[in-house]
Amino acid sequence: MLREKSLIILLLVFMACPAFAADGTKLLREIDRNLSPESYESYRKLINIEPDGKKKEFTLFTVKKGTDKVASVFLAPASEKGRSTLRLGENMWLNIPNVGKPIRITSLQSVVGGVFNNADILQLDYAVEYNVLNVKEESGQYLLQLKAKSKSVAYDQLKIWADKTKRLPTKIECLTEASMLIKTLYFKDVKDFGDGIVRPAVIETDSPLYKGYKSVMIMAKVKKRTFKDEAFTLTFMPNLESLR
Repeated sequence: MLREKSLIILLLVFMACPAFAADGTKLLREIDRNLSPESYESYRKLINIEPDGKKKEFTLFTVKKGTDKVASVFLAPASEKGRSTLRLGENMWLNIPNVGKPIRITSLQSVVGGVFNNADILQLDYAVEYNVLNVKEESGQYLLQLKAKSKSVAYDQLKIWADKTKRLPTKIECLTEASMLIKTLYFKDVKDFGDGIVRPAVIETDSPLYKGYKSVMIMAKVKKRTFKDEAFTLTFMPNLESLR
């Protein structure tokens, strides 16, 4: 009888696991959609702050389509104006005006320097790159533990703390396969951008690997918009600013 009860309990646990995983995936997809529409345009300012207080600012116009296409063009400073970046799935490129064809870049590099890397700047949906391992409640928030689907992803693991009501992240820890902390992202100043888009307008990041340094991303506009696939090609990179 005891053995039969144990088997029943194990069966119930086994049956519950797929449903739990599905719920975690559903929650992560909600967080993705609340952060941004599936296809949109946005204006962002990136600010790198050094330990001595010195700042360097960049302004970008960004467009995204679906789950695997993101492109940005620098509007300021003048020294960077016209530079553009493109991400198609795991592949990324940088185009510099009058310097020939686009060059390959990696997710861990940074086209702006500072703590944000290319994967942060050309961010895809989290559900595209990660599987949900676990979801629990902690201090009135959800805590999602994620594992990268492939070795090409910038961070092997993520821990996402999300507001239970708004389904928006408040903090994300980015970790290596050995669970070493690479950086922390802090999501602040939830703002109504219109058309049902309510999300944090500010993302700050710091890293134990870059002590004293901080980077800030400020969203000025986020707007739903559809684009042709042509906008996300290597040949179109020099013309990205024409989409504004």
